[in-house]
Amino acid sequence: MVNDLLVYVDQVSKSFGRIQALTDVSLDIGPGVTGLLGPNGSGKSTLIKILLGLLQSDSGETRVLGMDPRRQARAIRTQVGYMPEDDCYIENVEAVEMVRFGARLNGQPSLESLRRAHEILDFCGVHEERYRLIDTFSTGMRQKVKFAQAIVHDPKILIMDEPTSGLDPEERQIMLRRIRNLADRAGKAVIISTHILPDVESVCDQVLILSQGRLQLSGSLEELTTTAPELYLKVVGSAEELVETMMRQGLQVELADRGTIKVQHSGDVAAIWASASEAGVRIRSMVPARNTLEQVFIEAVSGDSHAHS
Repeated sequence: MVNDLLVYVDQVSKSFGRIQALTDVSLDIGPGVTGLLGPNGSGKSTLIKILLGLLQSDSGETRVLGMDPRRQARAIRTQVGYMPEDDCYIENVEAVEMVRFGARLNGQPSLESLRRAHEILDFCGVHEERYRLIDTFSTGMRQKVKFAQAIVHDPKILIMDEPTSGLDPEERQIMLRRIRNLADRAGKAVIISTHILPDVESVCDQVLILSQGRLQLSGSLEELTTTAPELYLKVVGSAEELVETMMRQGLQVELADRGTIKVQHSGDVAAIWASASEAGVRIRSMVPARNTLEQVFIEAVSGDSHAHS
């Protein structure tokens, strides 16, 4: 197993009676931000619970920070932060005491846990409201407190379930920046389980797509979204002249909006340059088309895609 792999899952299956929740799932997660995607019932929650040691798989091997969740669940949870989708707070308790309680559960001394709670609430953008009862908070404010609880013990891995749920657009962007900050500056591995694909596109390095209990697709976000077989050209000179020349060369090409030329990319870049030279046109830029994550996701969950990494 590679040293920088923080999560390692090999051929893991899990069923509940007749329902097969996970089937032969194999994946690994290293540093950075990983998006865990899939429709409802795809197995995301089951996988998370197995990683945390809250469920045991029927077969296969799982390692989190080199530890086995079957036998070392408590040790794993001291080094993993979890931000659940659903609210989980004690009524009639101030926000700062709720976060402090999280630190105490992880063995921090009383005074240190209070200091740490204030420090983390500052980072999460909870100010004077920290002295209010958490019951009185808006959904967005409760999200911030859940975030603070998840990181108050300085975990090496952070698992977040729908972290931007209930946040307004500005707060959503701030939350995503904080997540990126934890990965880049604090060196944490962050796993985000979410339905909001633009969040994944803006913050994730890696993507895992589950559907019907199977891993359908995995890879870097850049790899998965640069598979479109087209090139877009911008030129200095007559775009129309270049299009005609390329057509004579047998290239599939069309003139898109604003003078952009769209070429079906068959790997023959030399023919494009030759056409430009013949047409007396200078190519200013040549960039591959990008699939949106939404296109990749729909294709993966429709069963047209095969798992790869």
